Amino acid sequence: MKLNLFILIAAILGFIFGLGFLLIPVQAIAPYGVDLSQNVVGQFLCRYFGSALLALAVTWLMARDAKTEVALKRAGLMGGLVLGVTGFIVAVWDSLAGEGNSFVWINAVIYAFLGIGFAYFYFKKD
Repeated sequence: MKLNLFILIAAILGFIFGLGFLLIPVQAIAPYGVDLSQNVVGQFLCRYFGSALLALAVTWLMARDAKTEVALKRAGLMGGLVLGVTGFIVAVWDSLAGEGNSFVWINAVIYAFLGIGFAYFYFKKD
């Protein structure tokens, strides 16, 4: 197996599992024998995990054919941007609908900071 094929397979798996855990955590975790239907905290932890898997998938997919250091950096920046945006959405949702206290908002602040930073450097004209 060649490296590019392996990275493509990893990215596809990351997308599938990432979207599953992000969008339908109860159903995505059920095959593992875990019932999260009444566990809001577990559902949000799955969503945070899905966000990270999705970001990794984007990074791997973009880095797959990278020939330069700049292309690799851009792949990392886009993956970070995906993490910042999806993580921010999950964090705000968690803060509004989750079972934690107001400290959960720190997650939204961190993801916003990361998303803005990664977006700035990704779209910055050199």
